[in-house]
Amino acid sequence: MTVKDLMPTGRHTSLTFDLRDPVLMAGGILCWLRSRVVSGVVCICVGTCLLLRYCSVCQNKSWHKLKTMVHWSPFVVSFKKRYPWVQLAGHAGNFQAGEYGRLLKRYCECEQQCLQKLMTDSLRPHVPGYYGVVQKDDHDYNLMDDLLADFDSPSIMDCKMGSRTYLEEELTKARERPRLRKDMYDKMIAVDPGAPTEEERAKQGVLKPRYMQWRETLSSTATLGFRIEGIKRADGTCNTNFKKTKHREQVMQALEDFVDGNTQILKLYLQRLEELRSALEQSQFFRTHEVVGSSLLFVHDASGKAKVWMIDFGKTVSLPTPQTLDHRTPWVEGNREDGYLWGLDNLIDIFSTMLLETP
Repeated sequence: MTVKDLMPTGRHTSLTFDLRDPVLMAGGILCWLRSRVVSGVVCICVGTCLLLRYCSVCQNKSWHKLKTMVHWSPFVVSFKKRYPWVQLAGHAGNFQAGEYGRLLKRYCECEQQCLQKLMTDSLRPHVPGYYGVVQKDDHDYNLMDDLLADFDSPSIMDCKMGSRTYLEEELTKARERPRLRKDMYDKMIAVDPGAPTEEERAKQGVLKPRYMQWRETLSSTATLGFRIEGIKRADGTCNTNFKKTKHREQVMQALEDFVDGNTQILKLYLQRLEELRSALEQSQFFRTHEVVGSSLLFVHDASGKAKVWMIDFGKTVSLPTPQTLDHRTPWVEGNREDGYLWGLDNLIDIFSTMLLETP
């Protein structure tokens, strides 16, 4: 029997095994079942039966070999994770289950280029490991680490970093072709019925530049340089209602709810953020890129583990040589400053204050 598998390099390779070897045969059958999109439950049942059937046959083989096969078998890894963070910021449909502690994210050339550069930058420990482009179901995906793989029932928070979430070129393009957008007008009145001007109300539409700039004023993006996109707690509850979480006190309350008063988790998050800031200030990549729309992913679980990573680089673009950014200077159209470090400074200060105020 020959089983086709998708390797991290993006190439389809063939795995041929000896049917007389029950360990390889079991693994091969499981891979074949997964290639036919058989459900995780069926795979688990078949896998269990195969292992029980051949345990006696494999007595002359080391237990370590069997144990390794069970631990790393793709159906176990993929079935275990349900990628709950995709609920936080509208990522549904962009992710596919990966194998061996990895996941597939819908291909974006900009993100691919950034992740490739980051693999050799000082920021490498603070971003997902990247393994190239793979194809599945006629779609291209970026293959990267599943950041939740080492956590059990984690609590997750997505924080969008920076003082704006749109690129300067997006603003320029929107002004070049001005047209009223009813969909954006509807979004505006859904959040704040009093936000449209009399003219916008009469025309039942707003221009995209106006909408983009108005949207940033609602949340802590404008006041603190970051905003909470969503929080998923360990019990499965999910909250994305942070569009008007604007002031420091409101943000602090949301963060307190997220860590549930756990001082140790607070300390670990603060340590990780301070390490990240130091790495950012030394990073050649960071100095030479406009980082917009990127998030920090916070993850912790009941075991006491807590980590933070930079994610989402679909709007991170390189600057023309020799321009660099300090990421703290206030944005004025044309300077391309994004406020990332200003936001991180504020986030670190809030976590520090929370620790001081914790009994």
